[in-house]
Amino acid sequence: MAFQLFSSAFAEGSWIPDLHTCQGADLSPSLEWSGEPSGTLSFTLIVDDPDAPGKVWNHWLLYDIPPKIHNLAQGYKPSSLGVGGQNDFGKNGYGGPCPPKGHGPHRYFFKLYALDVQNLAVPKGAKRAELDHAIQGHVLAETQYMGRYERK
Repeated sequence: MAFQLFSSAFAEGSWIPDLHTCQGADLSPSLEWSGEPSGTLSFTLIVDDPDAPGKVWNHWLLYDIPPKIHNLAQGYKPSSLGVGGQNDFGKNGYGGPCPPKGHGPHRYFFKLYALDVQNLAVPKGAKRAELDHAIQGHVLAETQYMGRYERK
């Protein structure tokens, strides 16, 4: 079975409900995954928007997720089940889609990495560059799930 990530909140490639955006409750959507390769010792989740003006915008960084975990509930907050990095809103945890009004539809990629290390030795609140550096050479598999959002 292939490594897969999915959400019951929206279909792959479809529109992300307002509930999960800055125009709603800004709650993270539920996520589930399966099919990770043997030898997986942790997972890392990165959610980003490559259509943001000026740079890729990071909405959620979550790492050191134990290998026994295969889902995150809607509205998940980092706990003993993972460490939150700093998103580009300057917060640890999830920051939902919030593109500039009138900028058109944006794509949001939920990327999940299966890693061969239990702990990345990255402090809480790490930024994307630090996380990208830490996972280099440790990725066993990667999967992604994409949703769209446009702020009108």
